[in-house]
Amino acid sequence: MTADDFRRLALSFPETTEEAHMNHPDFRVRGKIFATLGYPGVDWAMVKLTPEQQANFVQAEPASFAPVKGGWGRQGCTNVILQSAKKTMVRKALAAAWNAATAKPKRGRR
Repeated sequence: MTADDFRRLALSFPETTEEAHMNHPDFRVRGKIFATLGYPGVDWAMVKLTPEQQANFVQAEPASFAPVKGGWGRQGCTNVILQSAKKTMVRKALAAAWNAATAKPKRGRR
C-alpha cells in the first residue's frame, strides 16, 4: 500500500476532509481527527482506534500495525506500516476509527 492508497481510502468515508496537523496530513470527520499520514515517517500512517481494536489489529497483522509509542499508543493510536499493509485491513481499521470519531458521546445518568 502507498501513501496515496491510504489517502484515497481515508477520503472515501463520508464527510471526510484532509487537513494538516504537526506538518503532516490528517483526515477528519466533523472536525475530529481519525487518521494521519506521514508519521513517524513518509511510509507510515496512524489510525485512532480503541485499545481493544488496536490489540486485535496488531495481533492479526503484526507486520502492518503497531501501537504508537508512549501515551497515545496506550490510548489506541495505532501506526500503519504502509509497505506491508493490506488494503482490506487498512479499510477496516479506517472504518473503526471513522465510526469512533462520528459516534455520539454517551450521556451520563442524572
